[in-house]
Amino acid sequence: MPPRFFVAEPLAAGADLALPESVVRHVQVLRLNPGDPITLFDGRGGSYAAVLLDLGKRQAVARVGAQTHDEAEPPLRVTLAQGLAGGDKMDWLIEKAVELGVAAVQPLQAARSVVRLAGERADKRRAHWQALVEAACEQCGRNRVPAVAPIVPFEAWLARAGTGERLLLTPRASQPLVTLAAQRRETWLADGLTLLIGPEGGLSPEEEDAALRAGFTGVSLGPRILRTETAGLACLAALNAVLGGF
Repeated sequence: MPPRFFVAEPLAAGADLALPESVVRHVQVLRLNPGDPITLFDGRGGSYAAVLLDLGKRQAVARVGAQTHDEAEPPLRVTLAQGLAGGDKMDWLIEKAVELGVAAVQPLQAARSVVRLAGERADKRRAHWQALVEAACEQCGRNRVPAVAPIVPFEAWLARAGTGERLLLTPRASQPLVTLAAQRRETWLADGLTLLIGPEGGLSPEEEDAALRAGFTGVSLGPRILRTETAGLACLAALNAVLGGF
């Protein structure tokens, strides 16, 4: 398959497009040449066949061809509300969550979060994560690009988390996620859901209690305690298996 590249501006068949700098660098790394086929997508659905017309050291031009309405989205829309994790764990789990079909990511500053991000540092980290999302979509074949929301404190997010199906993964729960998914299949497929995962060490008891009072349903993945970078991905994989995403 031709290599895939994301461009933020709307695409149109027949247009000659100056590719963004990030794509130009990727084209050069792949040692592509004028005349080579590529695939472009703008995050709005579908993809476009294209051909490189010109390639220089810092610029490249492609001619956009016909649109193909091919999609790789799972049937269930999941927003992953993830407590901030330290090191490169957030990078890894966001990338893999996109591959597993997550629809949106909400990073949360929780009581036990090892990392504390605010202001310019938070903005830079969010931009970094969004770039990871775009690269993951290029790799896995998704044409709709999930958004990474601004980092917010857990309490502030919970106060405006709204209604709808909302799940809290917690060792305190006895309700298996997969059992609940089978029971509520049609509702979840129609409305989507929000999945709340704590940081290293989990959410504090006070945060879990607040989530449950706000209408979240506690769910379990069994007797094993998973790391934060594993937990959300395991949930997404299980939901895909039960609800048809695989």
